[in-house]
Amino acid sequence: MIIDLLSLFPEMLDGFLQTSIIARAQKNQLLHCHTHNLRRWSIDKHRKVDGRPFGGGAGMVIQPEPLARAIRDLKTEQSHTLYLCPDGVPLTTSIAKQLAQKTHLILVSGHYEGIDQRIRDQYIDGEISIGDYILTNGTLAAAVIIDAISRYIPGVLGNALSLEQDSFSDGLLSHPQYTHPRIFEGMEIPPILLSGNHAAINHWRQRQRLEHTRQRRPDLLNE
Repeated sequence: MIIDLLSLFPEMLDGFLQTSIIARAQKNQLLHCHTHNLRRWSIDKHRKVDGRPFGGGAGMVIQPEPLARAIRDLKTEQSHTLYLCPDGVPLTTSIAKQLAQKTHLILVSGHYEGIDQRIRDQYIDGEISIGDYILTNGTLAAAVIIDAISRYIPGVLGNALSLEQDSFSDGLLSHPQYTHPRIFEGMEIPPILLSGNHAAINHWRQRQRLEHTRQRRPDLLNE
């Protein structure tokens, strides 16, 4: 998969893209991430890419011309262009899995009061939100998108079975996890995990997932 990010602050992702699983995925040629400063496509002598909103109001809006030029330069027949914005469709595991099957993603980071609506109407294939809150810009949201979808690219994770145990993998939260030592500060792990009875362990874990979901995210059980 190839991912191109358009942002005013692409350097925010330098450390993220060079660390851990994302770095290894790129080293193994499973993922190719490229960051681009939108100002590169500005024809203004000061590399300006924003303007005041028509109709008045606070803040600035990303102008359509440089963004359109950037998307046209990066776009291929396989491209899927996503705008990261607070009013987009909430990111879910299902969406992450779908996006992981794309060949080329262009991620457009929102800035200031957002981008000109005409770009959203003409150039954007999908709009994603990572939560009901506001960030200073969409570059961190892009990192979340990249991290979420990369896990579903074959070969990226060392053990693909871990995907099946993730929260939300089947609409439920994950079960509790324990490791050594068996006793920590007087607290012992549940005896069932030492039984060697994998059927019983799986049954216990499923009951724990249901109870955990019922307590913390009952809305998931109603979907």
